[in-house]
Amino acid sequence: MHGPASPGWLLVALCAATGAYCLLRMRSPVAEQRRTAGGEAIMGFGMAAMAVPAAVVTPPRWAWIACAVVFGATALRALGAARGSPHHLHHLMGTFAMVYMAAVMTTAPAHHLHGGTGVPVITGALLLYFAGYVLRSGLRLLPLAVVSGAAERTVGWGDRPELSQACRLSMGIAMLAMLVTL
Repeated sequence: MHGPASPGWLLVALCAATGAYCLLRMRSPVAEQRRTAGGEAIMGFGMAAMAVPAAVVTPPRWAWIACAVVFGATALRALGAARGSPHHLHHLMGTFAMVYMAAVMTTAPAHHLHGGTGVPVITGALLLYFAGYVLRSGLRLLPLAVVSGAAERTVGWGDRPELSQACRLSMGIAMLAMLVTL
């Protein structure tokens, strides 16, 4: 993506760490959690690859086309899953954003597209969606009440709901950063 190299590398590290945690979540005994974590791992690693600063490496056009194809296939899978779960609608939006960014980079990878004409409508709509998603996800991480005396059970790192929510929050923030630098 465009922009300074230091924040770009931080974005790569954040997305790669998120993808790695999602791989850990794939070890869950809950089948739906494994499927969701698999899709989020693909998103995390794909975002890490796309966030490599353009000053370091400028991928060839075919690499952006490959990204668009991979995320297009992931979008089709998310579209099928979205019928049964509203969470998959977010996956669909994320994969659409990745296909969109890859398509934009296919047509103009070496320079900014904004060039004084303003923010394209699709970019603006995606920015609004992910800003709202980040705010909503951040609020969901706030503790609302502490229940004393509740039975505590031991859960693995892959099954902790607050960590999976933090994972989704970090990917939403990364998506915002990538859209801003598009």
